[in-house]
Amino acid sequence: MTRKQEIISDVVIKFAGDSGDGMQLTGSQFTNNTALLGIDLATFPDFPAEIRAPQGTLPGVSGYQLRFSSKPVFTPGDACDVLVAMNAAALKTNLRQLKKGGRIIANTDGFDTKNLRLANYPEGINPLEDGSLDNYELIKIDVTKLTREALKEFSLGMKEKDRAKNMFVLGFLYWMYSRDMNSSINFLREKFGKKDEILNSNIKALQSGYNFGDTTETFTTTYKVEKAKMEPGNYRSIMGNQAIAYGLIAASQKCGLPLFLGTYPITPASDILHDLARYKNFGVRTFQAEDEIAGIASAIGAAYGGALAVTTTSGPGLALKSEAMGLAMMLEIPLVIVDVQRGGPSTGLPTKTEQSDLLQAYYGRNGECPMPIVSASTPSDSFYAAFEAVRIALQHMTPVILLSDGYIANGAEPWKFPAAADLEEIKVSFKKKLDEGEEIYLPYKRNEKLVRPWAIPGTPGLEHRIGGLEKQDLTGNVSYDPDNHQHMVKIRQEKVDRVADYIPEQKLDSGPAKGKVLVLGWGSTYGAIKSAVEELQSQGHSVSHAHLRHLRPFPKNLGDIIRNFEKVLIPEINNGQLIRIIRDIYFVDAKGYNKIMGIPITKTELVEHIRKMF
Repeated sequence: MTRKQEIISDVVIKFAGDSGDGMQLTGSQFTNNTALLGIDLATFPDFPAEIRAPQGTLPGVSGYQLRFSSKPVFTPGDACDVLVAMNAAALKTNLRQLKKGGRIIANTDGFDTKNLRLANYPEGINPLEDGSLDNYELIKIDVTKLTREALKEFSLGMKEKDRAKNMFVLGFLYWMYSRDMNSSINFLREKFGKKDEILNSNIKALQSGYNFGDTTETFTTTYKVEKAKMEPGNYRSIMGNQAIAYGLIAASQKCGLPLFLGTYPITPASDILHDLARYKNFGVRTFQAEDEIAGIASAIGAAYGGALAVTTTSGPGLALKSEAMGLAMMLEIPLVIVDVQRGGPSTGLPTKTEQSDLLQAYYGRNGECPMPIVSASTPSDSFYAAFEAVRIALQHMTPVILLSDGYIANGAEPWKFPAAADLEEIKVSFKKKLDEGEEIYLPYKRNEKLVRPWAIPGTPGLEHRIGGLEKQDLTGNVSYDPDNHQHMVKIRQEKVDRVADYIPEQKLDSGPAKGKVLVLGWGSTYGAIKSAVEELQSQGHSVSHAHLRHLRPFPKNLGDIIRNFEKVLIPEINNGQLIRIIRDIYFVDAKGYNKIMGIPITKTELVEHIRKMF
């Protein structure tokens, strides 16, 4: 049989199935395989909120979207070219995201009477048979039957055999997109090397899926995406939480301090704990506390003792940590608080993304309690954001909040990683003795940054008082004097404001320095904004893009940039938070574009909205 290979430039695939179907593993393996080929990519995992939702139901659908391209990629795609649907619920949940004429690969076993009922299809209706999918290319495969047939010589139980269905699908897609399977075979050997039957059954299922595509006469075309033209260097695929962990380790090495993480697991931040726990060889110590408060309290103790101290959380945990954050601010010790945002309020949408904690980071503590805020924009950018958060915390003796979100945390992209020599040293100095002329240690005596000295407990002659009560200026003694309290509040605010003298000026990501519209963003809206603005620029529109890393304080020239544009648009995955701060500080009539659905803003909707501003 003659087959042809078609060269294509861009593909978006959505893997979707029950939370037990292994779609996340399938997607991550295809992602790693893609990255090894030097093809640019972006991913968007979509987890169910329930740990184990009832099998076959709509709330139990787990998805993984992957876009790969021979051109630069900044988003995981607005709509899918291919939908892999392992059951009826997966199809129903994700069909609206599939392009008209797109390809559906459906596991027919997942569309039996039981699965159709669980997915709330009307009695007697099967979308694979009723013509409702005529506008799509439908590929029906009984994945369950074929996987069982491929594994018939193995003594595994039927449940164990069915767990290999995802490997069959992965093998079929490797065939369809002209891929080598060795990366996944090596992964399976590392994962199941000591369990021969599980290892061999998964490899057999993977190979059977590939051979099914290769030998079945139904399929006459394979596809290939060429290597992307990317800046030369060493790349690896990285997820946002991984990048934060690596950024913290790199900062620890560059400042010469041991890294201590005191934390409590919470979705979607837990993987930072898991990753850091693997690197004891770098002097990393991780402590899983009994609750959020104990986690940050242990980190405060580590910071007081001279360590690089970090705590991680998500929105509800940030609320629980707020009193202790105030203590760290009052003590004026360095601490990095990583907040991987999710949908809220309360428990909210634990596995869905949102940028809803910015105002909490700004104002969510009692009293006047300012802290610098840094944000990550993409999975790979999380490395540099974490490194910068550590630098500010250590060099300005202050707690720093690092904002990420679920989209960044679980998404992946190629990362051109730096050599250790390319990273700047983070200079840290401890006070070890009294200065010449000093008779007593003044723990709140400040330098030109308004930063107090850092003295390790037990240093002779440098004993000093700590605690959450207001400090007397210079001595640190408890003080209830009204004038002193006002003075200390003002000076702590000024210390944070002066951080602006030690951060880079804001640059435009693209577009002219003056023009009609400035799209101002922060965090995970980066890819959608960049893609939308570049499309409009190619059509001749006067539109520019600026993306903020430093949210408090802002870069010193941000106001000048804003005033160079007739209109300012601020897209956010919240109900309008940065826009309130920008309006308050710069007195500009900025407009917002807000999406609060637990999913990212798309390029298409943003292009349409910006066009209206012209």
